[in-house]
Amino acid sequence: MGKYDALGRYLAAQPADEVPITFGEIERVLGIQLPLSARKHRPWWSNNARNSVMTQAWLDAGFATEQVDMLRGKLVFRRVGAGSVPVGMPAVPQAPSQPPPILRAVKRHPLFGALKGLVRVAPGADLTEPGAH
Repeated sequence: MGKYDALGRYLAAQPADEVPITFGEIERVLGIQLPLSARKHRPWWSNNARNSVMTQAWLDAGFATEQVDMLRGKLVFRRVGAGSVPVGMPAVPQAPSQPPPILRAVKRHPLFGALKGLVRVAPGADLTEPGAH
C-alpha cells in the first residue's frame, strides 16, 4: 500500500464529478505533508501518468487535476473515468494484447485557466495592430 493510496480512495468515494480541495485538505486525507515541490512547482500537479506516484493515485481513481491555484494552495479534481488519462495526456504504455481504455470526453482541457492572471496587457496596447509584439 502506497503513501498516496488514501487520496485515491478518498476521490473514488466522492459522488461529485468535481472535487474542490486545498493542499491542506489533501495532507489531512493523506496523513502526511505534501512534498515542498507540490507547493512550489505547478508541473507537480500535471496529469502526466509518469509524473509521480501521487499523480497515478488520482488518475487511477478516475480524476484529473485542473484549476490549480498555487498562490492559494487549492485545485479541483475532475472525474474523467476510472483508470483513464485525460485526452492529450501521455499514458503508461499498455501491452499490445490489451485494448486501450475508453476515455470519456473532458468538458474542458485540464490546462483551462492555468495561466489565469499571469498575462497582462499594458493600457493602450492594441494587440490587433500588425507588427505589435
